[in-house]
Amino acid sequence: MIRLVLIYTLLFSTLVSSTGCDKEALAAPETIAEKEYYVSSELIASVPKSMLQSLAKTEGFGAYVNEVKYGVSVYKLQYFTTYQNKEIKASGLVVVPQNMTTPAPVVSAQHGTIFSQRDAPSNFTSLTGFELFAANGYIMLMPDYIGFGASKDIFHPYYDQKHSALAVVDMIKAARKFYKEKNVLANDQLFLVGYSEGGYVTLAAQKEIETNPLHGLKVTASAAGAGGYDLTAMLAGITSGATYTYPAYLAYVLQAYNYTNSWHRPLLEYFQEPYASRMPQLFDGNHSGSAINRQLTTDPEELFAPAFFAALKEANEELTLKQALQANSFQDWVPKSPTRLYHGTSDNIVPYSNSKITYDRFISQGAKYTELIPIKGGTHSNSFVPMLQSLVPWMKAF
Repeated sequence: MIRLVLIYTLLFSTLVSSTGCDKEALAAPETIAEKEYYVSSELIASVPKSMLQSLAKTEGFGAYVNEVKYGVSVYKLQYFTTYQNKEIKASGLVVVPQNMTTPAPVVSAQHGTIFSQRDAPSNFTSLTGFELFAANGYIMLMPDYIGFGASKDIFHPYYDQKHSALAVVDMIKAARKFYKEKNVLANDQLFLVGYSEGGYVTLAAQKEIETNPLHGLKVTASAAGAGGYDLTAMLAGITSGATYTYPAYLAYVLQAYNYTNSWHRPLLEYFQEPYASRMPQLFDGNHSGSAINRQLTTDPEELFAPAFFAALKEANEELTLKQALQANSFQDWVPKSPTRLYHGTSDNIVPYSNSKITYDRFISQGAKYTELIPIKGGTHSNSFVPMLQSLVPWMKAF
């Protein structure tokens, strides 16, 4: 649903002008930008303009039928990225307008948390709305993330800054070869957009691009919504004794850190029974978040093993985990590109205070082009559309 709303909302707004790429970075010899990232592409669907116009009507966007200017081609893209310092294949979805004669801006859209393999963007089986996005003249990139699609045998490195960033950045670079191969015209504008986990991944990718000029990329603007940017603050909220309405997220983070960092700790060290024994099956890629939640508890004190939960409350215990959470928070970087943080003020899954803390830190450390946009009364589930309704005019200004 989030993917549908994202495309529909952004579809009918034209991004104008362009910003120049970092020519020195592009020209630097033996840069990582010159590495071959592209593996292959597979045409999944070719959708004519007339079908897209019909879709716009049936989905309640009849007023925008005239904005559907192009048919689109939908591709699954495979590319090389890095996991645990080893090269692996990853995948994502690319949607491009057909027969467009002017260079198009590129939007890398980072999806929210998914648990099921079938929800990976590249598992495209029917019209989803991505076609409409490209039909107005955009190039759309959406990485599956490591752990989905071509890399489905890996446990998703959830809220891991390095792997989140590289999954996006390496797909953007791989797409350059794809554009040449398919004669797709792209201009120098690069927008990063994401919500929930996608908000976190968006900032991770932005940080990677801005702090590593060897990528040869430049962010035009970035918009991140409702991400858990300060993981230590999130931990403090979880140990406060309050219920947590989406326990699948908590179980996801702990298991991801256990796998990604090769800690190899038994799940019984983290979780009580019967939950510890359920985790491997619940997180096998065949269950949705809601299905997982039904098999867990909203009381963290009941979910986590007693010794582990007690240690989380102590300053000098579980230091390895706490240091990892701190390292994956955005505490040592300030955005350079125009950046907006959106967050619903009534979000009970990722509290609004998390974005406020992150924003205040950015400003105190010298951020000049960063804004915090509160969505008054917004929850985690209903703040996405207001975010994009505000975001589109802002993007047009570029």
